[in-house]
Amino acid sequence: MNLGKPVFELHPNEPRAQALASADSRMGRLIALIGSLATKPQGPLFTELARSIISQQISVKAASTIRGRVIELAGELSPAALLAQSDADLRAAGLSASKVAYLKDLSDKVLSGQLDLDRLQELEDEEVIGKLVSVKGIGRWSAEMFLIFALGREHVVSYGDAGLQRAAKWVYDMEERDDRKYLQQAATRWPSYGSIASLYLWEAINQGHVDSGETFSERLGGVQAD
Repeated sequence: MNLGKPVFELHPNEPRAQALASADSRMGRLIALIGSLATKPQGPLFTELARSIISQQISVKAASTIRGRVIELAGELSPAALLAQSDADLRAAGLSASKVAYLKDLSDKVLSGQLDLDRLQELEDEEVIGKLVSVKGIGRWSAEMFLIFALGREHVVSYGDAGLQRAAKWVYDMEERDDRKYLQQAATRWPSYGSIASLYLWEAINQGHVDSGETFSERLGGVQAD
């Protein structure tokens, strides 16, 4: 079926969240501030990869519209269905020429067996990334998001993710320095569960905490963060 792992369902008493809180007091306070969160895979693994390509560098709304048009045209987001469409028809659905090429390269590699989606879950994280970045249009960031949201891998930290960098800087009150180093320094405190820490950092942005104008300690009601 090429289905991703079950949903991440996290809350302060969930064992992985508790392990993070025990290892890192600031992360523990962030987990308490955020509370519960959940995320889940959106469908078969091929669909996840195709959606990732379609969504690149456009708004969520635009990506949803184009994806709907492509599905209406092809009937489904599957390798055979996409390869059966002409480049012109896919362009007319709203895809750029480069994205058409990326989707067809992905489809070719899956159908030929060069990218075996059924075996990805058996591979180590870096092996999965290596397989995915061999596809045109899929870079390391997209591969890391796939590891977290489609395969449910628990210890992935996307050091190039601007949102994670910004949230880590806020939570750990770090002084001005290279943003990637903020995240790398913070991640040393998250044994085994970097993905869970990442989900809480992203949620801190989603809930408006990071951009509130308050420091992390102030957001906690003046309680010392450490």
